Amino acid sequence: MTAVAELPEWGRLAAMADSDLPLLETALLIARDEYPELETADYLSMVDSYGRRLNASLSDGLDIPSKLTAINHFLYKELGFSGNARNYEDPRNSYLNQVFDRRLGIPISLAVIHIAVMHRVGLPLEGISFPGHFLVRLPVDDGILVLDPFNQGRPVSIEELRERVTPHLDGQPPSDSQLFQILAPASARTILMRMLRNLQTIYLHQGDHERVARSADRILKLSPDLPDALRDRGLAYAEIGYRKGADADFMRYLQLRPEADDADTIRGLLIEGASVQKRLN
Repeated sequence: MTAVAELPEWGRLAAMADSDLPLLETALLIARDEYPELETADYLSMVDSYGRRLNASLSDGLDIPSKLTAINHFLYKELGFSGNARNYEDPRNSYLNQVFDRRLGIPISLAVIHIAVMHRVGLPLEGISFPGHFLVRLPVDDGILVLDPFNQGRPVSIEELRERVTPHLDGQPPSDSQLFQILAPASARTILMRMLRNLQTIYLHQGDHERVARSADRILKLSPDLPDALRDRGLAYAEIGYRKGADADFMRYLQLRPEADDADTIRGLLIEGASVQKRLN
């Protein structure tokens, strides 16, 4: 497969079907927001080279477990990708160019690279938007294998999956049907939006409202009229003094969610904004 340097355009993503949305390229598009001089073709070519090296080393007769062992060894031992447990909140963990350069990431960014490499050797690895810790899955004849990119791609047993998800279900172990739903494959759009929400949360904790606004804006480029993203972008706009944008987002949020728990708070911010604008005029 030959790398294509052309990235998608933000303005066209909303109209693209989930199946047409390129995961790796759009993740690099997110990185280019922060690193505008980013040479994206270099990273696409890098992934292609990983695929070629693996294809040359994987014999046709290898079974799936053996292939997974070889791929994990290549990614996490030879290349040295690993989870950045020491500095998990570093935003560089979410920008794919930095993950490639530093060989450090968080579960979802490592998963994007793992998925891209596996696809280049003909293995349809998929993301799982698992609560708290992103995972990946590989369909096999008798079900799925679940792997943890943050921990060197090791398999995760059904018992461990139940244990991991229980705290996110008010301490109740999931039923079989609940766990089946949780382990459903995540679309590229879902993965990209989760990456952006991670960045938004990091920047909110840092008080960097311009980047909070940018992250929420990019979520809306993927899924327009998403109420939470409209509210969050509006709040960030208000913090940086962009009242026109804030009020437009707040009004649209209230149109979409007039009975939201925070609707009265948002209405109050709209009134406050109108009062400020009146004094300025």
